[in-house]
Parts: sequence; C-alpha cells; structure tokens
Amino acid sequence: MKDDIIFDPVEGVSVAVVPDEAAATEEGKQGWQVYLLNHNDFPLRNVIVSSNGYGVQPSGETVRTSTLRHVILEVEPHTAVPIEPIDPDLFHLNNQYWVSYYRGSQIFDKKFIFVPDSIVPENLTRIALLHREGVLHS
Repeated sequence: MKDDIIFDPVEGVSVAVVPDEAAATEEGKQGWQVYLLNHNDFPLRNVIVSSNGYGVQPSGETVRTSTLRHVILEVEPHTAVPIEPIDPDLFHLNNQYWVSYYRGSQIFDKKFIFVPDSIVPENLTRIALLHREGVLHS
C-alpha cells in the first residue's frame, strides 16, 4: 500500500529562526522566533509542525526536549507565520521541525533540522518574506 502513495518533493517551503526582541528572556538574553515561510503561489492547508531538540549536552549527557505540535489551518501564499519562540540555550542541539501540509488533496511533509551551533550571527541572511535577517533552512 505504501508503494501506491506518491511522495512529491516539498518546494517553496522553508523554516527560519530569527532574532526577535519580543521573545527576549527575563535574563536579558536575545530572543529568537521560529517562522514557517510559504514562498509558493498557493496556500498551505492543515499545516502541522512538530518540533523537538535532541543531542548531547556539553557534559556528555544525551538530551531530548519535549515534542511540541502546532496546527496552522492555512498559510497564505508568499507569507510567513510564527511557529514558536526558541531559547538560545538549545542552539547546541539538533533542532528539528517536521512540517506536514496539504496542497489540494495531496499531503506533503519535510523535516527541517538546524544542526548544532548553526543558529549563530555568522549565518544570518536576509529573508525577504520577513524583511529582516535570520537563519534560513529550505
């Protein structure tokens, strides 16, 4: 049965992690916000984003964060929607965002994984849909 399912590649969808003053922490650390971007000419419907972090602490201890799930009914064409704030203390982990959505009656899904220490100022790039800089994963 799995052989009958067509898995077309995900195109025109990306995830970005962006510095955000509104998400600043109580300790005065820079706040960051995760966004889902739709660069396509069509809307994404019934979007589910599952996020978690995993990896190794500096002490050598294996760690896995809680899994968070977000439902977005529709992401309009050429728009970005916020998914969740992210704590900079998690940037040394793999931060995974598994995005599933419908285009018409077909389902698409893709994992976006920000590898350890990839969310750093040196990797900031201009993100046109947000009109600001961030770390983009396509």
